[in-house]
Amino acid sequence: MSDPASPIADAATATAALEPIAPDAVPEAAGAPPPPQEGAASGRRAWLLTEAPASRAQAAWGRRYQAWLAFRRNPLAMAGLGVILVMLLLILLAPVLATHDPGIQELGNRLAAPSAAHLLGTDELGRDVWSRLLYGGRITLGMVLAVVLLVAPIGLLVGCVAGYAGGLWDRLLMRVTDVFLAFPRLILALAFVAAMGPGVESAVIAIALTAWPPYARLARAETLTIRRTDYVAAARMTGASPARVVLRHVLPMCLPSLVVRVTLDMSSIILTAAGLGFLGLGAQPPLPEWGTMIATARRFILEQWWVAVMPGIAIFSASLAFNLLGDGLRDVLDPKQR
Repeated sequence: MSDPASPIADAATATAALEPIAPDAVPEAAGAPPPPQEGAASGRRAWLLTEAPASRAQAAWGRRYQAWLAFRRNPLAMAGLGVILVMLLLILLAPVLATHDPGIQELGNRLAAPSAAHLLGTDELGRDVWSRLLYGGRITLGMVLAVVLLVAPIGLLVGCVAGYAGGLWDRLLMRVTDVFLAFPRLILALAFVAAMGPGVESAVIAIALTAWPPYARLARAETLTIRRTDYVAAARMTGASPARVVLRHVLPMCLPSLVVRVTLDMSSIILTAAGLGFLGLGAQPPLPEWGTMIATARRFILEQWWVAVMPGIAIFSASLAFNLLGDGLRDVLDPKQR
């Protein structure tokens, strides 16, 4: 004889199966962050710092978050990052923050001391130094950014090809690199600018032609180690072409060291660009480039010190900030420093 309560129990079970499930009862999807709820910040932190990630995306974001935590523990690196961000914000907002047109001359107000009307004084032609500093940062840091975007990919590609191919290609590419390394950077840049003519474009090309060899050397050294690893051998066994191996497996492994080197090299690029401007081979007057501003104001450095000192402080601050940032990135990205 059947149990009279079983139809009732079966109906209750079916009804419960049709009811919506509470959100907290559903396990998280693989690789998805925890849903926002009470303690969402601690939930995301736990998701990022878990020792058993559920997906490749979670593992990648966890590595990035751990690198940020390690970088944040370095106060000097954070100070360098803060100075760089402030400088970028100032030059981006130059049209808003500038109190005067950087090219307007007021000869009746030349070499005026810092005041409420002119925060950092005026130069020999009565132009506002504060406004020229803001717009000059666009030129100087823009030149540095253009050089980095040119030389980093070239140096990385040359070094990886030389290290992976070996043989004749390695000897040929490295001998060309040695020729460029044999000359001091500023002297070689002066030669290129003298051949092409002074100007911002000529200065960028000249600095780029002299800045890529160290990146090629670094990438080659990294590639010589990476090409002997098991995963590169496995990629070759699966039929991957040399170009695919270099682009998909070798280049990404060389990027951390290259990023550190580029960040540390930014200060020397700034000094080279300012040096070319100071010598009259970079940005030409009346462009408000920092090196050019120092060159035109060097006659007044003893009496009207603010005209030359202010762009000098800007160059010093930018160079020091990039050095501090590069040291912090090296501690985070270099596995030998961990």
